[in-house]
Order: sequence, then structure tokens, then C-alpha cells
Amino acid sequence: METRGIGRRKLLGHVGSAVAGAAIAAPATAALLDSRSSDRGSRSPGGIAATPVISPYGAHQPGIAAPPPAASTLVALDLHDDVDRAAVVRLMKVWTTDVVALAEGRAVPGDPARDLSQPARLTVTVGLGRAPVRRFGLDAPGLVAVPAMKHDRLEERWSGGDLVLVVGGADGTSVAHAVRTLVRDARPFASVRWQQSGTWRGTDGAGKRVTGRNLFAQVDGSANALPDTDLFDRTVWIPRGPWTGGTTLVVRRILMDMDEWERLTRVEMEASVGRDLATGAPLTGGEELTDIDPDAREEGRWVIARDAHALRAHPSLNGGARIHRIGANFTETVTDARGTRVETGLLFSSYQVDVERQFTRIQQSLDESDALNEWTTAVGSAEFAVLPGFREGGWLGDGVIG
Repeated sequence: METRGIGRRKLLGHVGSAVAGAAIAAPATAALLDSRSSDRGSRSPGGIAATPVISPYGAHQPGIAAPPPAASTLVALDLHDDVDRAAVVRLMKVWTTDVVALAEGRAVPGDPARDLSQPARLTVTVGLGRAPVRRFGLDAPGLVAVPAMKHDRLEERWSGGDLVLVVGGADGTSVAHAVRTLVRDARPFASVRWQQSGTWRGTDGAGKRVTGRNLFAQVDGSANALPDTDLFDRTVWIPRGPWTGGTTLVVRRILMDMDEWERLTRVEMEASVGRDLATGAPLTGGEELTDIDPDAREEGRWVIARDAHALRAHPSLNGGARIHRIGANFTETVTDARGTRVETGLLFSSYQVDVERQFTRIQQSLDESDALNEWTTAVGSAEFAVLPGFREGGWLGDGVIG
């Protein structure tokens, strides 16, 4: 085992910077994308339209504003004790080479499973945890710890991390291959702390963005601001300094009590959420994207209960605070001291400029009085500063870490 892998690890650990730098600076193949374009169609050898490519280049890492992927895996890693800032730079250069190749459907150098490389709308989002940000003096604005919530039951195995990879794509095989590639190339620098996978239906059959549903069958994420709008930019992107174009990420692993939820009537389900289950429209009327009227009454009673989830999370109750959320559903068999059971839930990724002013403010409102607290429990939590994007010839974190 050690003999087979030592050449690749030595290459990455000791000369990875030079190799990666050469690969980034070298002219790319004809498949390279214009950095101003988000998608490119491609053709398979048989002439059948293949899955498009999402360009890895730009002012922002592309997976944040792209439609939620069908398959995603989140990986947190811990840096080895002897890794210094220069070693993190080497890792980021190696990962940049990987990200570009994976996004374009090309095999990375030395990939033993190169036949799995294909265009699959792959995106890779990379961030740093609070510990390395402090350790290397990177001063990431808006990155703070989320305080304990009374309804949380956090477990160490699903929390924390020095680095995060959020890998999304059109199919689980491509995502799994990308994750293995990135984790393998990180071995000289870091080891996996936790890994979580999920699925989502965020587009229709024609590839158009739609709001997906969680496993409670709720339309989940209707209040998100749409990309390419000023509201989205103000919600998500850090506006100034070395981190311009980056953001912050909070990952929450949320268990859902399906058995108890399914005992409710449909009316009870809708009352707890504040939205129509079929359409996602607020109970105050309209369509899915119609804004909630928090003051609407019928026969002297509130149309939307004061503890309905959609109302508790509404900007009008939280000083205008918003987040950009991306979900992924999971169902897993877990064996631990309590025995073997099936866990069902949501991997909740929240992107925002400032964790405290946006995510924490909304989460504390939900923790105080959210009807869904009866059927949901957060068991994992982690915060990261997401690096800005990079241009052709650049690398992840070149304006922050370099």
C-alpha cells in the first residue's frame, strides 16, 4: 500500500507548488471556457448532447450561485500539525489544478480512474475554518462561531474542521470520483474529519432552476434571492478587502423525525411551515415567490401562526437578515452505541457575508420559537470562510493566502 502511493504523495508534498503552478500557467486545451461564461454545452462521441460544464473561473467560486446540484458531498478536513502557511499554498495550487480538470471533465495527472472523468456540471467550493484563519492571520471578515442553540444536540463527528470541500454535480459517481481525487491529493497536508453526502432536485427536466423539496415534502428555499441580482450580491459576497468575492459558510446537519411528522394531517403540516405544501405559496396567498404578509388575519386570527417556520425566518422579523441556502437530503444507516438505525435529514449549507448578523440572527429566532423544532434537530455544525474565485493562471486563495 505505502509503496504504490508514495510517489504521488512525495510529488504533492515536496514539489506540488512547482508542478501545480506549471499546470495552471500552461495553455489549456480547446475545451477551456471563457471565464465570463457559466455553462458550455458539449457533445459525446456518439453525437448525443452531454451534460454542460460549469466554468471553474470567475470572481466567485461557481458552486454557490449555480443551481443546487443533483448530488453533493461535503468534506471537512483537519490540517496536519506540521503544515504551515507555505504548505497550505501548495495544497491550494494542487487543488486548483484538480478543480479545473474535474470541472472540464478531464482526468487529473496520475488519476488511476481517469475513465470516470467526464463533463458532469461539477463544482468544487473550498473554504477555511476558523482555526487556520486565526493561525495564519488571514482575518476573514464575518467568520465567527455560531453560539449553542437550546434545540441543538451537536456531535463532534459532524462538527468543525480546518478546511471544507463542497463538491456538487449531475450524478453521484462523478461527485464521488471528484471527492476521492481531492482527498487523495490532500493527504500530505490534511486528513478527513467528516464526510456527508446528499441529493437534491434543484432543476427541472430542461435544466431550469426550480426550488427543491426536503424530505418533509416542503418546497425548501423559496425565500432565496436569485443570483445575478443586487440582493443576492449583498446577501452573499464579501464586498471589500482581500476576501472580496468570497463569503462565509455554515454547514448544519439536521435530523428529521419522519415517523412523527407523517402522523400529522396535511393542514397541521402546512400550519407548522406557513406555506402550502403543493405549491410552496405562503398561506397568506399568491404563488411560491409571493412575499409573506406577516400581519394577515382572517376572522380575527393570524393566517400564519406566529411560530410557523417561514414566518420566524422572514426578514421582517430578523432586522432584514437573509441567507442563501442550499440543501441536500440524506438517508443513512447509522450504527453506534445506541444500536443500528436509519437517520433521515437535511444537509443545510448557508452562505452569507456575515455569520453573526445573518445566519445566527435568523437561527436564534428559529431556536426561540419555530414549530419545526418539534421534528428537527441539528446534530452537526461548522463555520468556514469561503475563498474568492480565481482567474485563468491564478489559484484558489492567491489574493488571500499567497
